[in-house]
Amino acid sequence: MTEGRNTEQELNSQLEEETVEEVFAENEASEQTEEVPGQEQDPVQVKIAELEAKLEDADNRYLRLQADFDNFRRRSRIELEASAKYRAQSVITDLLPAIDNFDRAMKMEVDNEQAKSLMQGVEMVYRSLLDALKNEGVEVIEAVGKEFDPHLHQAVMQAEDENYGSNIVVEEFQKGYMLKDRVIRPAMVKVNQ
Repeated sequence: MTEGRNTEQELNSQLEEETVEEVFAENEASEQTEEVPGQEQDPVQVKIAELEAKLEDADNRYLRLQADFDNFRRRSRIELEASAKYRAQSVITDLLPAIDNFDRAMKMEVDNEQAKSLMQGVEMVYRSLLDALKNEGVEVIEAVGKEFDPHLHQAVMQAEDENYGSNIVVEEFQKGYMLKDRVIRPAMVKVNQ
């Protein structure tokens, strides 16, 4: 709906500009056709000059409108491609807390058979969720042992660990995810100084 209004506003402003340009073109044409003292102008020549000026103005207006339409069509195509590419982003964002909870549940130690079978079921659901996300183009952001990248990682703590180099991620508190080439959620990490 807003796209239609923007396009309508753009066309209205262009029409206003073209109206101003028409007035300037008519003034120029009338200045060119003014009689020079002592010399009479042929009325046919005057009419031809006026018609040529109007034709040139119409051609310019047509070319501008054609260029605007081409730009509008290109923008619409780009927006359509982007919306198709990232169509699942809102659903994925809503699923991330549930995946985090599954991740925490999988880290629990179980000691009896009933709890182990329950844990296997939880693991199967977790894997099927990750597979569904992977089919949509979601990838887990690698963090531990990688160099800190502010576009992919969110540093919440610093550490001084001799086993890691400077500016290397030491620990991951929360997994980060990317949808194709867009970061949905950065990984929450601890970085070595």
